[in-house]
Amino acid sequence: MAKRRITQETFDAAVKENMEEFDMNPDEALKDAVEQFESQGVDLTCIVKAVSAVSSDENQEEQIHEVLQALHSLQIGKDVTEVMADIKRFTEQCSIGFAQRYLAAQKDAYPTILSYCKKSMEEQEALLSSLCALTALTDGQPDLLDADGQQFLLDVLKKYKTDPTVTRVAICAVRHCCLKHEQNRQDLVKRGVLPLLIGAITQQSGSAELVKDVSAALRVMTYDDDVRVAFGQAHEHAKIIVLENNGLKVLIEAAKAHLNNMSVVSEICATLSRLAVRNEFCQDICDLGGLKLMIKLLGDSYESAELVRQVLSAIRAVAGNDDVKDAVVNADGVQLIVTAMNRHMTNSAVCEQGCACLSVLALRKPNNCSVIMENGGALAAIQSMKSHTDAVNVQKQACMLLRNLVSHMQNYSQPILEMGAEALIAQALKTHKDCGDVGKAALRDLGCQVELRELWTGKHGSLAN
Repeated sequence: MAKRRITQETFDAAVKENMEEFDMNPDEALKDAVEQFESQGVDLTCIVKAVSAVSSDENQEEQIHEVLQALHSLQIGKDVTEVMADIKRFTEQCSIGFAQRYLAAQKDAYPTILSYCKKSMEEQEALLSSLCALTALTDGQPDLLDADGQQFLLDVLKKYKTDPTVTRVAICAVRHCCLKHEQNRQDLVKRGVLPLLIGAITQQSGSAELVKDVSAALRVMTYDDDVRVAFGQAHEHAKIIVLENNGLKVLIEAAKAHLNNMSVVSEICATLSRLAVRNEFCQDICDLGGLKLMIKLLGDSYESAELVRQVLSAIRAVAGNDDVKDAVVNADGVQLIVTAMNRHMTNSAVCEQGCACLSVLALRKPNNCSVIMENGGALAAIQSMKSHTDAVNVQKQACMLLRNLVSHMQNYSQPILEMGAEALIAQALKTHKDCGDVGKAALRDLGCQVELRELWTGKHGSLAN
């Protein structure tokens, strides 16, 4: 059931009433208003939960929030150099939270800020301030971007391609406007944003933060996260990045250049996993040294849980290629994966990706199954199930791994059962509905008693009763 919504004006009036009618101080009035509306099932996500100040404008009787005060100053229409302080103030207010950004957008903030952005195109300092305001405003509000805004962002990326500071802010704006917005992604790709993003890495490869920002923006271009669109272009965009813009080589070379910066290589690994959408792309990542890089990171930086998670996710993606599976195993990847899982056994995300990674390596590869068993992969999966009983994805991936280990190697069934697999899988089935198919398949292939529900008998007959 959808929650009720109210306007900012309704909320502010309730706070004002508490102060004037019930003699509450501002903090008490605000707290009481929040509690009253929430108790009535009202969604306050888009409401600025603060006491508005009295406007200094004599012609404006209503009280006004600080973000709108800053916006009002900007909407008077001064020269951009005269409103730098107001733009900075507006940006700071938008950075507080989504409610401030939403309120500003309702009062036509977008055309105002975009206007200042265009006016300041030739002045780097003014442009940077205006662009920061646009980036802050569009965070979580990609619908605001229009065709003029798209062209402006592309013009900035072209004109300031040697300026890492401006480029980074523009890239952040692109990312904000493409997250959960398929149309913006498609429009910007058609207008040529991808070569500009990848070109930024080659032109400013020494800037670690810029490389990280570009990697994150490229990854967003491969998302399929807009629920309003039935079919997106995620796969097509990944192909364009790889085939038309040499994206794999650029990213892998950038990772090699920033090997000691864990946040950068973590971002790049996350993006590579999104680009491994074809068998040949997986092989290309391997041939370009990407797999070797991932194995090195797993061995040298296994103490970092976040980096380990991203590296495992990337290995899982590229190992969709059967030849890459063998390359991972031959590079002692299984031993490193199991070591990383045991080191971070309390981290459900690492356990999930570790089980998934081993599961992919075991698929259709009996020899790899032997290596996984010899290096304690099955035991690590069992321990993951014990450690994260409430994490459905850990349970699912562990079940898939156990099934893949025995589907072509029945001699491993007994050792895995002796580790306590049957009881753990049964518990997962009982606790998590989503584990139904993979859990029952694992029990079946382990030779356990399992109740399989017959969905269709195949009998031919009339549909009429």
